[in-house]
Amino acid sequence: MTNFSLLTLLLLMFTTGIASATDKDKPAYQLFTAKGKQVRYSKMLDDLQKADVVLFGEQHNDPIAHWLQLEVAKDLHKAHQQNFAIGAEMFESDVQLVLNEYLSGQVAENNFEQESRPWNNYKTDYRPVVRFAKEASIPFIATNVPRRYAAMVSAGSLKALENVSADARRYIAPLPVQVDMNLPGYKNMLAMFGGSTHGNTKSENIVQAQALKDATMTHFILQQVSIGKKMLHLNGAYHSDNFEGIGWYLKKGNPQLKTLTITTVLQEDLDKLTEENKQKADFILVVPSTMTRTY
Repeated sequence: MTNFSLLTLLLLMFTTGIASATDKDKPAYQLFTAKGKQVRYSKMLDDLQKADVVLFGEQHNDPIAHWLQLEVAKDLHKAHQQNFAIGAEMFESDVQLVLNEYLSGQVAENNFEQESRPWNNYKTDYRPVVRFAKEASIPFIATNVPRRYAAMVSAGSLKALENVSADARRYIAPLPVQVDMNLPGYKNMLAMFGGSTHGNTKSENIVQAQALKDATMTHFILQQVSIGKKMLHLNGAYHSDNFEGIGWYLKKGNPQLKTLTITTVLQEDLDKLTEENKQKADFILVVPSTMTRTY
């Protein structure tokens, strides 16, 4: 064997060894339809552009979900231009004034961040989409109920809101809030917190507080829809998974509304959607279970 042939053989063996060790890609995410069929981002976007409301359910510490939320926001804004708005669970409705003041350039960013009670992971996970909204002059809506009212319900049920002031009611879904405790998501929460047997009403109150959040977020979403806005809403996945939560209240408030949902799940294998993750949403964002967390 000539030196050239030997060298060629050695190079072939070496490169083949590398290929066999690295022949599996390591994608950061994979998208699926509700039925478990892989789908490209471009196809998902085509469908999202036809929706009145897109509920993007996240895991709050997932960096891929937050990045994709920003990309979806940019692309939906391209499609809808002035008829587009963003809403988020991460801001409570009583901070809308300072949020508007920041978006319009009246208030400095540091003042806004001090006074808007942002979540601890705001700077890494939500600031990019808020800054984008500011740069593109997109309305950004604080949709969540102020936590003090959710705390009142957790302690004393929805009846605790009966005597709140007219000023307070501006930040809450119209009262009385109806709750279907038979929805699977709420039933699961009820079981998680011990059920309602033996006079354990505390768990029912916690579910009612969750429903208050869902109803209030829906209320502020529908306000934007009523003035002609297409809306991207960012929320924890539990608020929209299985087409419940916000989705249930949206259908109740406007049965003709076209709503599409995205959820975020973790899997070891990105090639196939597990059975338990099918039908959770119109689109399922699967992230590797080894993905680093933002907190």
